[in-house]
Amino acid sequence: MFSSFSNQNKAYLFAGIAIFFWSTVATAFKLALEHLEPIQLVFYSTLFSVIVLFFITIFKGKLNLIKDFSRSDLLRCAFLGLLNPCLYYIILFKGYDILPAQEAMVINFSWPIMIVILSIPILKQTIDVKSFLSIVVCYVGVVVIASKGDVFSMQFESPLGVGYILFTTVIWSLFWLFNTKNSNDSLVSLFLIFLFSLPYILVIVYFSNSFIIPSTKGFIGSAYIGLFEMGISVVLWQLALKTSTTVSRVASLVFITPFLSLLILHFVLKETILASTIFGVILICLGLILQKYFSRKNIETT
Repeated sequence: MFSSFSNQNKAYLFAGIAIFFWSTVATAFKLALEHLEPIQLVFYSTLFSVIVLFFITIFKGKLNLIKDFSRSDLLRCAFLGLLNPCLYYIILFKGYDILPAQEAMVINFSWPIMIVILSIPILKQTIDVKSFLSIVVCYVGVVVIASKGDVFSMQFESPLGVGYILFTTVIWSLFWLFNTKNSNDSLVSLFLIFLFSLPYILVIVYFSNSFIIPSTKGFIGSAYIGLFEMGISVVLWQLALKTSTTVSRVASLVFITPFLSLLILHFVLKETILASTIFGVILICLGLILQKYFSRKNIETT
């Protein structure tokens, strides 16, 4: 039956599975953080992701491609491994540990706008007034969520938590911007990046004296995050992008993620979804949609 699918239907299937799992991870983060500290959760989740990526790489017959990586390629993977998953997830989990999951998840969803901002100094790209407008709309949404709708007071219930999550958008954007010149196989690169990240995380675990053997629930939580947030979902998303007739057909589906995630948070964690969160996520999605639209128009006119 699966073989009878068109390539585009396969792309939608791969993307749909990835989006579903990504929509569950905010809930998984919160549940796992009840049993593990952020650095402990990062360590075990990364360990599981390295294992699953290793087996996927073997299954795809790509392990021998590691020999094609030059010394500079390996150094780049080592640097990217420091950014993500090491620093990114440590800071992300600290933010989730402080903030309600709905706030952390939606604010983190603004990372595509941060990529646009950082592409100016890093990739020497320019930004026009329309693109700047989309950035403003997006970050007004962030302020709405962080202030719980009381925008003009500018008083945040947890400035530290908001700061952590906004900083993760910087790290995540830097990770992808520095990865743009990677010409090696994407799956093998991802495996090496996560493999190189483990020593960094181990050093932090050692010096923070935070190594523990997790409880059963902590073990299950970190395994779920390692498998479905860091590992399998990323591979499926890459497959979806490669299989789709156009990238935009699949990429647009990502806007489903925050809304589906809010539903799961409500029904599983029993979080009351605030009106400010819903309004904020609409503004952030609007900003992202405007950015995509203006970028496409600029390409068409050049």
